[in-house]
Amino acid sequence: MKEHRLIEQMIGLVADRHDRIGQEEKVDPVFIDAAVDFIRTYADRCHHGKEEDILFRELEKKDISDEHKKTMEGLVSDHKFGRKVTGELEEANEAYKHGKKAALKDIQQALQKLTDLYPQHIEIEDKHFFLPVMDYFSDEEKSSMLSEMMDFDREMIHKKYRQIVDKFKG
Repeated sequence: MKEHRLIEQMIGLVADRHDRIGQEEKVDPVFIDAAVDFIRTYADRCHHGKEEDILFRELEKKDISDEHKKTMEGLVSDHKFGRKVTGELEEANEAYKHGKKAALKDIQQALQKLTDLYPQHIEIEDKHFFLPVMDYFSDEEKSSMLSEMMDFDREMIHKKYRQIVDKFKG
């Protein structure tokens, strides 16, 4: 849940940029690149990765309530939607950088979708899901998941930059 606070801060910046587009009729493509990187790397690979690859995997082994199953499915659906919109944002930003001014509207729409998605998504996780589902786990299981999440974090940044090097090596 601590990660949510940083994501909320970035989404606040995204919302501010969205509003500025309406006023200034331009956008800083460097900011959009940074936002895409933040959402892909921190929000999705790091944060959602731990949820999907560790917490949700472990919850699927449990006999959880139908309500929690439905909520978990909705959260995964949100993650997929966020990935799709982030891809749209990246494409629109590339078009904008290449002089296609009409892409500004696509950037603005993608930013709006992200600012609509994340606050409600985080509220569901914080207030209606994460704490209640912890009751399905023993203290030992929670400790094991936390340890796995810490390992996940340690490896993630190395994996990202290993992929970058491999990409350019050919």
